[in-house]
Amino acid sequence: MEENTSFSIKNWNEDDRPREKLLLKGRTALSDAELIAILIGSGSRNESAVSLSQRILASADNNLSELGRLSIPELMEFKGIGEAKAISIAAAMELGRRRRTGEALERKKINSSNSVFEYVQPIIGELPHEEFWILYLNNSNKIIKSSQLSKGGITGTVVDVRLAFKEALQLGAVGIILAHNHPSGTLKPSQADIQLTKKLKVAGDSLDIKVLDHLIITEKAYFSFADENML
Repeated sequence: MEENTSFSIKNWNEDDRPREKLLLKGRTALSDAELIAILIGSGSRNESAVSLSQRILASADNNLSELGRLSIPELMEFKGIGEAKAISIAAAMELGRRRRTGEALERKKINSSNSVFEYVQPIIGELPHEEFWILYLNNSNKIIKSSQLSKGGITGTVVDVRLAFKEALQLGAVGIILAHNHPSGTLKPSQADIQLTKKLKVAGDSLDIKVLDHLIITEKAYFSFADENML
């Protein structure tokens, strides 16, 4: 394996060793590139792991969310990144995503549109297709269950109102929150979004189940029907 030659981490100057830096100064002292360098362990014959990691990050606009979107074959296009290293990067990105989801799950009480966004964004915020989810809440505004109601293409989904409230009745929910993503990145609700919200609200009112909000989710932001007084 000629990959681990003079540019392997153990042969670097002490100040450039991210593993030792992490031990001495803590995780927060490392740059994103240094953390990725620890994952991949070594670069190529002519490039250090940190330099290679910087190049990979630059291709993703130095954005970890964008890096998390890269597939194994896309990562392997970089010289010095074989299948094993590509898998290590992809696994780390997925662990980061799951950690954020886990943190959101711990905050199960919903007290604002932002708390809904923090809960739902890790699930649907970065998807290339549209999904429609419902959060079912009890009378303490705690989430009983969250369910994907439909999954569609880039431009929309079809939502069955009866299914939405069938589960709400089975769970004994007193309120629901609607959420779907816009892969296009636009936060403006479509006419179909507005009509569906009204339809679900009318159905909820008749069953004494309140539609508390409807959020449109993108990677970094959201639109709340409740905040905009559209409910």
